[in-house]
Amino acid sequence: MSNHDFDLLVIGAGSGGVRASRIAAGHGARVAVAEEFRVGGTCVIRGCVPKKLLVYGSHFAEDLVDARRFGWHIEGKRFDWPTLRDNVAAEVDRLNELYQNTLDNNDVTTLLGHARLLDAHTVDVAGTRHTADKILIASGARPYLPDVPGAEYGITSNEVFHLPELPGRVVIAGAGYIATEFAGVFHALGVDVTLINRSETILRGWEPALADRLLQISMAKGLNFKLNCRLERVEKISDGLRLHFADGKTMDTDVLMWALGRVPNVEDLGLEGVGVALNEKGAIAVDEDNCTNVQNIFAVGDVTDRVQLTPVAIREGHSFADRQFGSNPWRVDYNAIPSAVFSNPPLGSVGMTEAQARNAYGQVRVFTSDFRPMKSVLAGRTERALYKLVVDAATDRVVGAHMIGPDAPEILQAVAIAVKAGLTKAQFDDTMALHPTMSEELVLMR
Repeated sequence: MSNHDFDLLVIGAGSGGVRASRIAAGHGARVAVAEEFRVGGTCVIRGCVPKKLLVYGSHFAEDLVDARRFGWHIEGKRFDWPTLRDNVAAEVDRLNELYQNTLDNNDVTTLLGHARLLDAHTVDVAGTRHTADKILIASGARPYLPDVPGAEYGITSNEVFHLPELPGRVVIAGAGYIATEFAGVFHALGVDVTLINRSETILRGWEPALADRLLQISMAKGLNFKLNCRLERVEKISDGLRLHFADGKTMDTDVLMWALGRVPNVEDLGLEGVGVALNEKGAIAVDEDNCTNVQNIFAVGDVTDRVQLTPVAIREGHSFADRQFGSNPWRVDYNAIPSAVFSNPPLGSVGMTEAQARNAYGQVRVFTSDFRPMKSVLAGRTERALYKLVVDAATDRVVGAHMIGPDAPEILQAVAIAVKAGLTKAQFDDTMALHPTMSEELVLMR
């Protein structure tokens, strides 16, 4: 036990920071965690959890329409935004309390306020100094705001959950997972949605076949896309906002939402004074054991900008705590991390895209299934699901699995186990189909 106030002081009580705090305390360390906003971090407070609840709420729009084909007659259906918004906020409050209880029950001291490094062992939190033998930075990331005049008139994913009323028109700047997810939510709730992007593609880095399918389905549903455009300035007008583009055209909207990616929270942490190095992306540079260039300072999660996913941050925090305070040193394996886009319809992906596999292995075999889900057929919907398996021709190993369609993320989690385990296409084929399901397509591709 050190002579400092704490053995570990964590900056940031998000997913990675809370996990690291709890595990370190379980190993007998004296732990404190500093948080300037709310315990739970982006995912719980203003990210994936409340967003997924909005996605669930928006799905009822199509489900209530489809119900007629299944014999249900629902009269007078009406959507009330404040009800959904407030119920989501109440669930966030509940989870915030649970996260705080987790810290309290594990004897972790919570320090409320902004934290700033004063030296390699001292942290100022809201004007009070605390010392620690080891310091873990888990301050996360925030939405990126572009340097264009009038950018401050727009909102980000942080503010979406607190809109006083549902706008009639929304323009979403960006084409990544956050942009496409909220585009689907707003559109399903009856908002006129336009997604704008500087390039001609959406979901860059994802399997192109899935991105193309989502674009086609979204346009058929009535979402608007303005691609290959550059937004130059935002003007406040009497009844909303006016967007000015490089081609001289304008567009009016009630709400502009920035969804252009996320940047690590490294400002005003005192990093420069202590000598903590940043990498070329402006994130805290760490090695495979989450060590910075300063011996007793570490970092995990989005502030390192390795893989900005909640389960990754959790695993990094756990690995750090076990290595530094336990007797079980291990490292996070970043291979075959599953991911999802909760768009309408959703996407799920694990492993390599077809292009990545060809670059890595040369010869690959690709299997696809393009079908209308049974429920959609009876509902009279024409949109099709697409499943794709990428196989290394030399070993028959499935190195990538990609899907778009109802419940794709739920199905993909199980597929990720198979890809992670290195199972072969022959083993997929040898697995009996579960009929009638959408997932049976995974073992029927020939």
